[in-house]
Amino acid sequence: MKRANRAAGAAFVGTTIEWYDFYIYATAAALVFGDLFFPNASSPTVALMASFATYAVGFFARPLGGIVFGHFGDRVGRKSALVVTLVMMGVATFAVGVLPTYESIGALAPLLLVVLRFVQGLAVGGEWGGAVLMAVEHAPEGRKTFFGGFAQLGNPAGALLATGAFSLITLLGDDVLHTWGWRVPFIVSAVLVFVGLFIRLRVEESPVFQKVEKAATPIKEVFRLSWRSVLLGIGTLPVAIGGYYILTTFLLAYATGESVGASEQLILSGLSFAAFVELVATLAIAWVGDRLGSRKVVVFFLVITAALAVPQFAVLGSQNAFLIFAMLGLMRLATSGTYGPMAAILSEMFPPQVRYTGISLAYQGAGAIFGGLSPIVATAFVGAAGGAAWPAVAMLVGMCALSAICLAVAPRYRDPAPAAPATH
Repeated sequence: MKRANRAAGAAFVGTTIEWYDFYIYATAAALVFGDLFFPNASSPTVALMASFATYAVGFFARPLGGIVFGHFGDRVGRKSALVVTLVMMGVATFAVGVLPTYESIGALAPLLLVVLRFVQGLAVGGEWGGAVLMAVEHAPEGRKTFFGGFAQLGNPAGALLATGAFSLITLLGDDVLHTWGWRVPFIVSAVLVFVGLFIRLRVEESPVFQKVEKAATPIKEVFRLSWRSVLLGIGTLPVAIGGYYILTTFLLAYATGESVGASEQLILSGLSFAAFVELVATLAIAWVGDRLGSRKVVVFFLVITAALAVPQFAVLGSQNAFLIFAMLGLMRLATSGTYGPMAAILSEMFPPQVRYTGISLAYQGAGAIFGGLSPIVATAFVGAAGGAAWPAVAMLVGMCALSAICLAVAPRYRDPAPAAPATH
């Protein structure tokens, strides 16, 4: 049990740092990157879409990171892959924080921004699958959803740190935010990476990985035997991934844009509160998943997410802080229920010898499709609708339906039972 607790703690700390690094970029993309790196765009909407396009590059790099580090993790070990991904993410994030803007070096600035975002995508593409498996494969039988929840807990913790950091910076005023303030959250991440490395290096290798026969070429085996699981895995995740970014990155840009006009400070504070709700709720939902069935729990919260889609966007223009905070918190509670149990659900969809590669392909493929494209598509559709939010609402409801259907037919694999003790 001590090894399981240590693995769960390391998964939480590591994924917190990785997602913090990933989300500070998303927040900066919504708030400042359009002006700083694309000042010659024909309109603020085009600049925002260009900023979101650099943000999307990270998502398209994630499947490649899943393949590379999935192979490494299935052949060499989960732990080694996780150390490399953490270092990669830390270096790329720090570099964004010291990157000159378009005003200083011209077109080279957005080009370098894209390269660094690509490296971030590679790193997080390999990180999530390994962190999940270290937690789930160390977990005692019957508690895999709960222990897998620690890896999922890094998402809201990282988001809370990211939005909290930018929320504090905005208190200093727009001039500070758009000059040097936006750099601070990126530079500070270097300290967090060293903390994460110290913790991660002390964790033992996954016991399941040590037992199974290694596949010669994991990616080949996945496509030969588990291609259906990859597709269904992608299909289970549109709300857990894409819905999340509609309700954070796109919502932040939409709510603070011309159509709604809410203050950046109000929405950032509301998103920080929502991240706190998810942080508190994730493990509780995972605990319920072990007792009632993780898939049933996810379907229940998919229904709640769809039901809350209209009121979520309706309250943004009210300027009523209580209503905005309440709806952001309720919606995040619902989406937490679609995300928290997914670590265990995806893990059981693949056999252990190709599990790192399989879950990485499914999760990061969904990230590229639903996470990378959702803010851009929602921005374009809402712009075409004259600023009305109904296209974003329709996207969210459709994602809920797709996720429920794929979850209903997704396969299950069980790990081999531990050998019984010898009798004399």
